[in-house]
Amino acid sequence: MEFLIVCPLALIAGFVDAIAGGGGLISLPAYFFAGLPAHAAIATNKLSSTLGTAVACVRYALFGYMVKRFVVVGVACGLAGSAVGANLALLADSTALMVFMLAALPPVAVLVFRAKDLNRFSEHPLPPCRALLATGAIALAVGVYDGFYGPGTGTILMLLLTALGRQDVKCAAGTTKAINLATNAAALAVFLASGQVLVGLGLAAAAFNIAGNWLGSTFFDKKGALILRPIMLLVMVLFAGKLLADLFV
Repeated sequence: MEFLIVCPLALIAGFVDAIAGGGGLISLPAYFFAGLPAHAAIATNKLSSTLGTAVACVRYALFGYMVKRFVVVGVACGLAGSAVGANLALLADSTALMVFMLAALPPVAVLVFRAKDLNRFSEHPLPPCRALLATGAIALAVGVYDGFYGPGTGTILMLLLTALGRQDVKCAAGTTKAINLATNAAALAVFLASGQVLVGLGLAAAAFNIAGNWLGSTFFDKKGALILRPIMLLVMVLFAGKLLADLFV
């Protein structure tokens, strides 16, 4: 029953994640629906999502969406942040973080609604040094969140890298995938060491997540930014619903 619940949702999550991030908003609840305890659900989700993101990351690199300097700085800072966040997750209660994210969500939603064309931010790019500093700071902060809690990480990265980092949509998508892969891998290493990962279920879900990421990255390459905004808005609605459910149900 666990496999029947988790695997189909992992496929859908991979498709959404490859386009706009936020696949964890679909895949993580699936593990809870299957009856896994919180730490095991978060840890096993990291296994499937890490392998799925790796496929999307390779494809985005082949599409030419990755700018080396942004990827190197983003990955290094994301790794550091995610390792800190994952260790905090093993020690702390997530209620305070969820309340913070719920409070931060409305202004983020306003930004997405106003930014009908996310590429407009890249019309005034930052100077090279400031762009690298912005990318590193964003990756570090979001990396802590990803290691601690996770859902919505890709969407948050996309928004911040376009709105604050002033990267164009395709460059931001490539940077997001590289950072997200790094933060997932760092958190997964911590969870594997703690013995929280259900490897069999995680690998089965990973196969479906990989298929979804393959389909989603192909779709993004063809449709690009046209499909990005509506899916990001959908992910944010799911995110708000998940936060409210976790807090009050």
